[in-house]
Amino acid sequence: MIRVLVALLFAGVASAQQMMPADSILEARTAEVASQLRCPVCQGLSIQDSPSELSQQMRAVVKDQLRAGKTPEEVKAYFISKYGEWILLEPKAHGFNLLVYALPVILIAAGLGVIVLAVRKWTQTPTST
Repeated sequence: MIRVLVALLFAGVASAQQMMPADSILEARTAEVASQLRCPVCQGLSIQDSPSELSQQMRAVVKDQLRAGKTPEEVKAYFISKYGEWILLEPKAHGFNLLVYALPVILIAAGLGVIVLAVRKWTQTPTST
């Protein structure tokens, strides 16, 4: 009888240990997706980092959808359908959003061009007439 109880105890501990990795994997996937979604209440924080009640509810939705078998892309698509593409902390690089990625590079190149032209003008020897 004692052997049976000890065997059941070890079986219970082993099954609990098997459940923990799956739960920690779900938590890691939830944190990954939640860190890509913007909190509608806080300025510039993800729902992973935000302490607001709304972000906690949104993290719960993310976790429930991932547990139901949805992919991270499907979860993000769900939030995009509710809030628009604004909800993504990093907008997709297409259409008008491409300007967000291209404009800093263009401005730096233009600034360097202005500096080069100014240095050339300042270092030119004056011509006599």
